[in-house]
Amino acid sequence: MSFWLVNVFLACLISITFTSVLIPKILLVSFRRRLFDPVDSRKIHQGVVPRLGGIAFMPSIFFTILFLVGLNTALGQEGLWQDIQNNITLVAFTCCALLLLYLAGIMDDMIGIRYKSKFAVQILCAVLLIAAGLEIDNLHGVFGIYGLIRPVAWLLTLVVVVFIVNAINLIDGIDGLASGLSAVAMSYYGILFFYEQQYAFALMAFATVGTLVPFFYYNVFGNVNRGRKLFMGDTGSLTMGLVLAFCSLQICASFPAEATSSRPIVSAFAPLLIPCMDVVRVFFYRIKHGKNPFTPDKNHIHHKLLAVGMPARWAMVTIVLISAFFTAGNVLLTRWVNVNILLLADMLLYLGFNLWLSSRRKVHEAKMAARLDH
Repeated sequence: MSFWLVNVFLACLISITFTSVLIPKILLVSFRRRLFDPVDSRKIHQGVVPRLGGIAFMPSIFFTILFLVGLNTALGQEGLWQDIQNNITLVAFTCCALLLLYLAGIMDDMIGIRYKSKFAVQILCAVLLIAAGLEIDNLHGVFGIYGLIRPVAWLLTLVVVVFIVNAINLIDGIDGLASGLSAVAMSYYGILFFYEQQYAFALMAFATVGTLVPFFYYNVFGNVNRGRKLFMGDTGSLTMGLVLAFCSLQICASFPAEATSSRPIVSAFAPLLIPCMDVVRVFFYRIKHGKNPFTPDKNHIHHKLLAVGMPARWAMVTIVLISAFFTAGNVLLTRWVNVNILLLADMLLYLGFNLWLSSRRKVHEAKMAARLDH
């Protein structure tokens, strides 16, 4: 156990160091090539901010894992390499999927690609994960459904992967939000993998957390005027979305119902509830108001918090804390509460919070109008 704890510590340390060295180089290239995120009415940032921070994510994670494999093997410790060999098909296809989406994200950040093309790549990545053996073949009682036949399991898995990837991409609206939510989720997944002795995946999760730490610092605390601030862009949000989708599917595929303290379906998706519920709510809101559901607007949860006068940084902290609360609450309560009752309670709590924000927004706007009149 202590051997693997050392590896976890090294995974965080190496990825933090690698990303910390790489980000300043990305900033330098971005300013030389003038690769900035455009300012528009939906965005709150001012000034020029590079959008290529996500380029650091995949190289940092891959370098960390490969370095640890080499270090462990050189020291005569074969456990990590053996763990990877036992899951070589899964690892190979997942790496292929990550590489494809990573390259698509770079293209989108550099020159822009149509959303249909991005969807096509996301579907292909989902197919690769399914080919790797990941599938949701049991809903563990959600909507009263348990085992699924193979074609239905494949289709559901494909939809879930694409949905999660886009949920993380769309929640990336204010500084630190997507990276903060992802760091909380990956920390949770890392602990769960470690507890279940899936050490290779635990190291991957903690390496991802380590990668997010330096980016979070530059993204949230970086000074725009000094050229020290950057965004993750589609490269980062798409890559992180796929990593999160992989972790959730791995839990569904490999954890039997009695192996964890909660149902696998809850363990897998509890950390993703906030971004996923937000996407569903915004999607139906746009349809209800006769808008294209894929057209960007300012109705995400972070927009609502900003609209009631909350500073962007506090809005980010609030959402991350709410996500942590939902994760802990669902995982703990699933021991005693039916999963469908939990899901209904989650939706009601989230919708109630959004309705409260809408009412507070009206009050805030009335106060601002009164001040302007005076």
